[in-house]
Amino acid sequence: MVSLPIFGKPQPLLVNPSKIIALGLNYRSHIAESHTVKVHGFTEEIPKEPVLFPKTPNVLIGPGEPIVIPAFLLEYGFEDLRTDYEAELAVIMGKKCRNITPEEAFEHVLGYTCINDVSQRNIQTGDRSGWFRGKSLDTFGPIGPRIVLHEEIGDPQHLHIQCRLNGRVVQDADTVQMIFPVSEVIAFISKNFTLMPGDIIATGTPSGVGPIHHGDIVEVEIERIGVLSNPVLEEWRQ
Repeated sequence: MVSLPIFGKPQPLLVNPSKIIALGLNYRSHIAESHTVKVHGFTEEIPKEPVLFPKTPNVLIGPGEPIVIPAFLLEYGFEDLRTDYEAELAVIMGKKCRNITPEEAFEHVLGYTCINDVSQRNIQTGDRSGWFRGKSLDTFGPIGPRIVLHEEIGDPQHLHIQCRLNGRVVQDADTVQMIFPVSEVIAFISKNFTLMPGDIIATGTPSGVGPIHHGDIVEVEIERIGVLSNPVLEEWRQ
């Protein structure tokens, strides 16, 4: 769980979701770089419906906390050990909902923040069960720096999103480029799983994903929300 300030409110919110549902392949530009990501199930085909996967709540850390690449990964002897940043817009649900329409979706949203969908590519590629483990290692979901309420954001499909690695811009896009807009994503997820207050939806990443290493600083910035900054720590170097 993470405590985040809410823009315009005196009290912070304790973010403690029952679930985190994330989207893969929701920007055409990211799909186009599938040959560099080399992950099972990642192709150049445009999906016909949102591609969902879980991240478990243990991933959540706040601004300034370290993304820890765990030491056990060395036991596998991977030739190219790769863990990637992925800048994304996160939706924080405000009301319980099930089987709603896109037109009803925003009535159930509390607000928005930044999330870094950190991904361990070797595990994500190799696990027969899919993307679950490589997406859900401890600290692999930095979130923040604050929550901005839906009524303050307005249209979430017109937000500039950027990721910087050690000050260098590596991802630069706009949420208008999503294949499945936020309202459709919420409605689709609600057909499959009941969404509860505090649940988080990570809406997918644009192109430019890449590896992180010990000592790096990763910044995710989204228009009208702010900058989420986290250092990277390789556990075996402590």
